[in-house]
Amino acid sequence: MSNIYESAEATLGFISSPCLTKVELRVACRGISDRDALSKPDPCVVLKMQSHGQWFEVDRTEVIRSSSSPVFSKIFLVDYYFEEVQRLRFELHDISSGNNGLRDADFLGAMECTLGQLISISFSLTSFLHLRVDLSRSLCLSPFVTAEELSGNDDYVELSFSARKLDDKDFFSKSDPFLEIFRINDDGTESLVHRTETVMNNLSPVWKSFKVSLNTLCSGDHDRELKCTVWDWDSNGKHDFIGEFHTTFKEMRVEQEGKQIQWECINPKYQMKKKNYRNSGVVILNHCKIIKMYSFLDYIMGGCQIQFTVAIDFTASNGDPRNSCSLHYIHPYQPNEYLKALVAVGEICQDYDSDKMFPAFGFGALIPPDFKVGHLGACKKTTHVCVCVAGIQGVVEAYQNCLPKIQLYGPTNIAPIIQKVASSASEEMHTKEAMEYFILLILTDGVITDMADTREAIVHASHLPMSVIIVGVGNADFTDMQILDGDDGILRSPKGEPVLRDIVQFVPFKDFKHASPAALAKSVLAEVPNQVVDYYNAKGIKPKCMSDYESTRTFSP
Repeated sequence: MSNIYESAEATLGFISSPCLTKVELRVACRGISDRDALSKPDPCVVLKMQSHGQWFEVDRTEVIRSSSSPVFSKIFLVDYYFEEVQRLRFELHDISSGNNGLRDADFLGAMECTLGQLISISFSLTSFLHLRVDLSRSLCLSPFVTAEELSGNDDYVELSFSARKLDDKDFFSKSDPFLEIFRINDDGTESLVHRTETVMNNLSPVWKSFKVSLNTLCSGDHDRELKCTVWDWDSNGKHDFIGEFHTTFKEMRVEQEGKQIQWECINPKYQMKKKNYRNSGVVILNHCKIIKMYSFLDYIMGGCQIQFTVAIDFTASNGDPRNSCSLHYIHPYQPNEYLKALVAVGEICQDYDSDKMFPAFGFGALIPPDFKVGHLGACKKTTHVCVCVAGIQGVVEAYQNCLPKIQLYGPTNIAPIIQKVASSASEEMHTKEAMEYFILLILTDGVITDMADTREAIVHASHLPMSVIIVGVGNADFTDMQILDGDDGILRSPKGEPVLRDIVQFVPFKDFKHASPAALAKSVLAEVPNQVVDYYNAKGIKPKCMSDYESTRTFSP
């Protein structure tokens, strides 16, 4: 059984994709035993990353001479991809005096882990990481690895403007003003950041407040010049220029301190021609508030766990598992499509679940001893109770063990499983804390038979901390399943209620049949970080702070 698991795991390769974020890794060691009575070790740590089964050096620390508890100043900068298994190896070497190379160095030990483990596990990795040392040496070594996100500037700012005594540009009525804000780029060009609504027939308008990211507003540079222009709207599109002013976000932030800030709106032509010209009105900043937008890593490093659940299709359309043509056929060495998809997705999600206990459901089978249809049966003998198994290998073994004991039947109903996981997610929602986010992986070989109930269940689940991944196994026509994905339009319940947010990702496995399972994992998991962030940010739920280590974790295996 483990051969199939290892075979599927071995096919997980590295693929290029846009980097979600960057993570800094800092390394320190404690208690390295002396080489001999006359000198202390000269340690150096080498970071390696695995790709296609091979270890490649990424970088190495400096050599610290004569130190048994070194704290290295070198910082490893690593690209982080949630949808990939990123295996790391930290090797500790004792460098010979007068030589910084590894050829003559003594290998002291190594620690292997995944980047996901470093990010997600709180404080200690003792039960997951093992230091491999040369047992002929008397070594006492405790490596420490600290992971910290390199924060981008994803915060938003909420702004509200009004104006007073603007120039009247219309003969038979008052001006219809609107405000435009432009960012001045490094090359001198202008980028429109925001255009307000038009306030009709009003020389002292109050425009609606709006939100814009700091990246959009000023590229994260608070001193970047902003140009603000006021126009009088005309229905023919030939708007009349009223005036402009220049400012920076740094200047706008003064309003946060309770000081009202305003600018004279200047028309340069009038300023040059009119001797007593003062301004064409005054624009006032009524409100400036920075809205902190937390990242996916903020929540994961704040203690949020990914609760992974898998549901497997045991309907008769899969074929008799004893037949080599069956989608459930267990080959001694080659994993079937169900196992490939399960391992590809599960290997990644398990790094973000501390207890590694995964609910495993089956649906559409006749369950012994009375062989009644069980749509909430786990991959064990029970019919209505979810049995949790340890690790992805535990799910694989449970799947293999149950195949000879059940009778494949039908129909393909997945709404009950979505509702079951949604029930757990609903309990988490009421805590109003970012502690658990649920991912349901459904593996099925055909179009579902309870589409209306499934749409209803997904619309309900879109209000919860939950995402649904559906992988279509086999060569069936899954065209009708695309409606659940929502990529071609907003999914609605049979009553017409729209989903609150897009939580479903559907992919047919046949599109990845000749690709690495890592490509499948990337496709189905790439949207999860944004789904997690969108849910908690929309609810106004901040990452759970952990004493003085918010967004930073230290691990001591």
